[in-house]
Amino acid sequence: MWYVFGEWTLDTQCSELCRAGRVRRLRRKAFQVLAYLLAHPDRVVTKQELCEQVWLQQFISDAALESAIKAVRQAIGDSGRGQRLIQTVYGQGYRFIAAVTTADHAPPARAKHTAAGYQAPPHGAPPVVGRELALAQLAHWFARAQGGARHLVFVTGELGIGKTTLVDAFLDRLAGAAPLWIGRGQCVEQFGAGEAYRPVLEALGRLGRGPDGQAVVALLAQQAPTWLVQLPGLIGPADLEALQRRLAGATRERMLRELAEALERLTAQQPLVLVLEDLHWSDPSTLDLLAVLARRREPARLLLIGTYRPPAGQHRAHPLALMTHELQLHGHSEELPVTMLAEDAIAAYLTSRLPGLAHVDTLARLVHQHTEGHPLFMAMLVEAWLTAGVLREQEGRWCLHTGGEALHDWGPDNLRQLIEGQLDRLSVQEQQVLEAASVAGVEFAAAAVAAGLGQAVERVDDACAALAHWGQWLRAVGEQHWPDGTVAGGYRFGHALYQQVLYRRVAAARRVRLHQRIGAREAVGYGAQAGARAAELAVHFEQGQDYPRAVEYLRQAAENAIQQSSHQEALTHLTQGLALLPLLPDTPERTQHELALQTSRGAAFMATRGYAAAEVEQTYARARTLCRQVGEGPQLFPVLSGLIPFYLVRAECMIAQELAEQFLRLAQSLHDPARLLEAQAALGIIWLKRGEFSLARAHLEQGIALYDPQQHHALAFASMNPGVFCWGFVAHVLWFLGYPDQAVKASREALTLAQELSHPYSLSCALHFAAWLHAYRREARRTLKLADASILLSTEQGFAFLMAAATILRGWALAVQGHGEEGMAQIRQGMTAYQATGAELEWPYWLALLAEAYEKAGQAEEGLGRLDEALTTVHHTGEHWWEAELHRLKGDLVLQQAVPDAPQAEACFQQALDGARRQQAKSLELRAAMSLSRLWQQQGKQADAHALLASAYGWFTEGFDTADLQEAKALLAELS
Repeated sequence: MWYVFGEWTLDTQCSELCRAGRVRRLRRKAFQVLAYLLAHPDRVVTKQELCEQVWLQQFISDAALESAIKAVRQAIGDSGRGQRLIQTVYGQGYRFIAAVTTADHAPPARAKHTAAGYQAPPHGAPPVVGRELALAQLAHWFARAQGGARHLVFVTGELGIGKTTLVDAFLDRLAGAAPLWIGRGQCVEQFGAGEAYRPVLEALGRLGRGPDGQAVVALLAQQAPTWLVQLPGLIGPADLEALQRRLAGATRERMLRELAEALERLTAQQPLVLVLEDLHWSDPSTLDLLAVLARRREPARLLLIGTYRPPAGQHRAHPLALMTHELQLHGHSEELPVTMLAEDAIAAYLTSRLPGLAHVDTLARLVHQHTEGHPLFMAMLVEAWLTAGVLREQEGRWCLHTGGEALHDWGPDNLRQLIEGQLDRLSVQEQQVLEAASVAGVEFAAAAVAAGLGQAVERVDDACAALAHWGQWLRAVGEQHWPDGTVAGGYRFGHALYQQVLYRRVAAARRVRLHQRIGAREAVGYGAQAGARAAELAVHFEQGQDYPRAVEYLRQAAENAIQQSSHQEALTHLTQGLALLPLLPDTPERTQHELALQTSRGAAFMATRGYAAAEVEQTYARARTLCRQVGEGPQLFPVLSGLIPFYLVRAECMIAQELAEQFLRLAQSLHDPARLLEAQAALGIIWLKRGEFSLARAHLEQGIALYDPQQHHALAFASMNPGVFCWGFVAHVLWFLGYPDQAVKASREALTLAQELSHPYSLSCALHFAAWLHAYRREARRTLKLADASILLSTEQGFAFLMAAATILRGWALAVQGHGEEGMAQIRQGMTAYQATGAELEWPYWLALLAEAYEKAGQAEEGLGRLDEALTTVHHTGEHWWEAELHRLKGDLVLQQAVPDAPQAEACFQQALDGARRQQAKSLELRAAMSLSRLWQQQGKQADAHALLASAYGWFTEGFDTADLQEAKALLAELS
């Protein structure tokens, strides 16, 4: 049955009171009183009749009935003084005097614009007072945002000061004013810094499920797929799987860039207000995203509001404090402090809350003395006076039922005592539901609470709905749908403090049991998608003392974070998991748990501290020890995959080779093609760096033969696709072996494959490998173009290692084209950045490029110093691949000295020639032969010079358009 009066609709079946399509909050008994009055309009309903029909003949005081009538009047905009809708018939009862119609079907809703993704706060909430200036300031910032000037605003203040109430009031004003998007998410203390981007994903999810959700989903699919893939509820399983394959290896920097650009595209359609609450519990990734959004200069009709409590003691080391200070210092954000209420604001609250109350100023002064103007404490104190009957409504006016002096004795010591007192007035069932809900979280599904209590979902959902109608404890947030088909109401605590107080009320043993049951039910309810909620489930199982499952979900949560490139959050989960391990029995299963955690931890350390960090070695070394305990089976693969790049980048080639050979033997014994591919890639690069080019070619070509684009697209070796890796490095090997044209063809294969994969790291590597190859070929312009492309992509994605290496190549290209000073500056800049990553591999080559730049600039002594350092490094590390060229360059520079030393130069050229021949490096042999032939030409040894160079040149069958072969041909003509 529907009752309609004025703009109001009351639905008895759904227990909803609505105005203009918005549900208004009303306590259960007050709702029943209103429904009964509407069912009997235009006649006096006595107090006794109401008590019998609503309270079912229970004994109640007049104060309870008057309180219910007052709540009804406040909800529908009536008052005891005006009595436009409900008339008080003194000494008898009440009569509903407005026109009432009934309907069997819902009446058509009035047309009214609402903001996409916005759910209005329940009606009946305490009036907003004393915040006019703050609301005006927010409106000003929104107006500027509408014009394209993005704004990041931090609404700050202590617990219960009214931050959320202020934001709610602001959004409520906006919702009907103009077309806009409103997204809202909240950080949660239980999950804290461990769940990357939690409030942002929550806001995006709500926008995607909102009235214009399809437009949001389509835009995310196009502009920000790395975010859409984390919102499985918005896309089908097939699309989700395709996205996961396509986005394997996406980086944190890509995620930040994608969302920033997506929000700019979204706000081109209509403005967006994005609210992220309780940032004091935020994860680091969300804070990084806020900083990125604030610093971008591109136009965006975006108003981003973050609420937080300032860190205790204003700790300047707190990540939030550091970020907000930095942003405000540079004018990238604004702060809006929410302060205590003054006496006049309290008086306005009392006037609105208690119409007709006499001596408002006196009472406001007293409330201020008790609460110092704290809004939450103020509202709770007034409620305490109302419940105790100190304040009562008589004949449509509120008045004191005791002397004003007695009120001085009212005022519990703190907020928690007030909450405890209010809880004690609830029924046992309601208290049990709220306590179990506090264990489920700040926001929860009724199905989870029902599982904790062992009760029917319908019963618990009804209890939560009733509490939400009351409006103080809970707020309804829409239906929750679980993958197993469970559908139940979703709720959020009206204030985090309520959840905290309730959680502390739960006895320890009962709390453990509730966590166990809730975690187990959610794991079943989400089934295959439970991994996406791993951080939340880990909390339940840890608090429920189910430590094996807690460790497993912590590992899964870390994997989720790594996939988001949120490696700091991953380390938080992994460290917590390792801390729980001593609580598990000392069994092989515990060792397996630790092995999985340490392996993931090593990958996270690599990402955050670099391949060569000490933590990487320590973590993987521990993992290797654990492998020996459980048997060196398949679980050894990820350990070796971490240790091989570590030792290789540290230029400890012999150790890396031993590990790679062990990897190969294991892959062969298990007949694992994917692991065989990784092993061939590893051995290929190791033999290349050791200067054994034929062996390197054999391994890399075996890797290419094993590579299947369909099966191996998601594999990664050293963070890149192994197909790209093998093609990119076989190109280098082919150049060394004397096949410059085949080398270019292989390089193109690497680039094509990387582009097809849409894998940023692989593409940046392919561009870098190609730039490097053209540097070998002495094609400076092509090197510069490819290096620029690699630098651009590496900068966007945050690939520090590749960006540094490509910068060095760019500097060399500039130097050899005549821009000596600029080129040398860039080479030195790149080398400094390269060292900062902890890498030592390829250092002799970078020194050689710098020495060549010094040679072009006529600074022979500087160049010789770099070459001596490079040769010393080669003998120390065994990285011989560029050794022949180091000796040749040294000979050239010796001849450029003020006093040339021809015998020393000849010895250097001979060393270069002998080394290149041992390595079968025909391209290096040709260069050494040219340098030695020129020297012999100057010494009159024409025939010897011609014979030497003709032998080297005559071997080649391709590449005759390259600089080296053209110069060799010209020199042979001179020597003939």
